[in-house]
Amino acid sequence: MTDILNEIAEDTRKRVESSKKALPLADLKKRLESIQKVSDLPFENALKADGISLICEIKRASPSKGMIAEEFPYLEIAKEYESAGASCISVLTEPRWFKGDVRYLKEISSEVSTPIIRKDFIVDEYMIYEAKLAGASAVLLICSILEDDQIKEYLRICDELNLSALVETHDETEVKRAIDCGARIIGINNRNLRDFTVDINNGIKLRSLIPDGIITVAESGIKDHNDILELQKAGFDAALIGETIMRSKDKTEIIRQLKYGKTKVKICGLMRDIDIYNVNLYRPDYAGFIMCARFRRFVDPEDARKMVRSLSEGIQSVGVFVDQPLEEVACTVKDVDFDLIQLHGQEDNEYVCELRKKTGKQIIKAFKITCEKDVLEAMNSKADLILLDGGYGEGKSFDWSQLKSIKRDFILAGGLTPDNVKSAVETIQPYAVDTSSGVETEQFKDEQKISDFIRAVRTAGSD
Repeated sequence: MTDILNEIAEDTRKRVESSKKALPLADLKKRLESIQKVSDLPFENALKADGISLICEIKRASPSKGMIAEEFPYLEIAKEYESAGASCISVLTEPRWFKGDVRYLKEISSEVSTPIIRKDFIVDEYMIYEAKLAGASAVLLICSILEDDQIKEYLRICDELNLSALVETHDETEVKRAIDCGARIIGINNRNLRDFTVDINNGIKLRSLIPDGIITVAESGIKDHNDILELQKAGFDAALIGETIMRSKDKTEIIRQLKYGKTKVKICGLMRDIDIYNVNLYRPDYAGFIMCARFRRFVDPEDARKMVRSLSEGIQSVGVFVDQPLEEVACTVKDVDFDLIQLHGQEDNEYVCELRKKTGKQIIKAFKITCEKDVLEAMNSKADLILLDGGYGEGKSFDWSQLKSIKRDFILAGGLTPDNVKSAVETIQPYAVDTSSGVETEQFKDEQKISDFIRAVRTAGSD
């Protein structure tokens, strides 16, 4: 494939020269004098929020995929992005290859308050002033088409105009250039702009080169919530997503799915046949059975085996054990035929590894979270999944802010009810949520509460 990037850059230079004839740079700067100056940087501030921020893109076409949106109600799309919770909006303004227009940027900025980045191939300072006049909060600077002196000068102009600049890179050399030029926001494009191939691992590999304190954005090839989780684990602050959202008929729903995914649900402490009937009806992902006799919800292995066999396909059974001899646990797991094992006591990594080796089952290890040290211990667990609780099955909540630094999938438990689980999913974005007493009335599972709990999880982020 020919070097499309250079061709686009050359087209852009010609476009800028034409724009300068229609409105000289001096006149453009004069028009900016009438714009109310702002002291903050809304684009940057939006990307500093907790969790991974989504920059949702508005584009009609691309060189690699051709026409993406025959119908292009860009104002309605921007409003939908804003109502769906997009952190920022990216607007393509390149006319030939992406079918964009500065007019789109100007009209959108007058209709929404969400920060907007002008997505174009900036090759001249004129385009930065033009972006500011059109209402942008940020511009894109692409290392591949700019020299270091240009990047530094354009960053200086952005600072003068209170614009943020997303400096886009693709390889190790460009990342180092962006850092040396003083970029506060660095994007790593998983798409090679010279041949348009995509590799999402490119960003994950290069992220480690960027020092703390610099905002990092992953660009291109992001398809679903699993990709978002991988980027979050790698330390990215934001993801710029275009085609995945633009091709979706329900953009609000696809944004919700990207942000929250399909958080799994575990209903624990099942004891009766009616409990099995209800979980089969409302379809959680996991059904938990307490196999330690000193707890109220204990079920005999023979009864557990019957209930496990009655579970609908797709609901995985979990046997919950607490500080029991390894051989006893392995024997019970085999007799009942549990899909997974949950350890809810003081079992160490050696125990976890030996039990997994003996049973061939995935292990969930529960941890009581009281401080950051407990979170670090959980992160270092050899278990396949970790469960973070406020107690050991006591229905106690804990301070969720302690989980900000966690870098692996986890199940959130402790005090979750139909009333607070939606907030938990939206705030913490766990792999799964676990409840027992939260869906009980007078110590027995309540059908309505099970239904409400699962519905709350499935609709997280929808309003």
